[in-house]
Amino acid sequence: MKKMLLLLMVILVYLQYRLWFGDGSLQDVWELHQEVEMQRLENIELRERNAALQAEVTDLQQGFDAIEEHAREDLGMVKEGETFYQVVE
Repeated sequence: MKKMLLLLMVILVYLQYRLWFGDGSLQDVWELHQEVEMQRLENIELRERNAALQAEVTDLQQGFDAIEEHAREDLGMVKEGETFYQVVE
């Protein structure tokens, strides 16, 4: 009987060790939950960025206003008949 009790205690200690420190331990599960949460937040940010880029692409495909704005801001272009003034501070 004592040998059986000792064997059960050894098995219990072994299982507790695996639960807390082995592969698939509670710490591993907690770290995986943290990684999943970080990835979920990154995915949300990327979805918002993709939506903004898609809106910009749609604007560029459908109208000349967005193209004109892009040309004026990024390329410094002016329309015919306009006068360009540069203010230097």
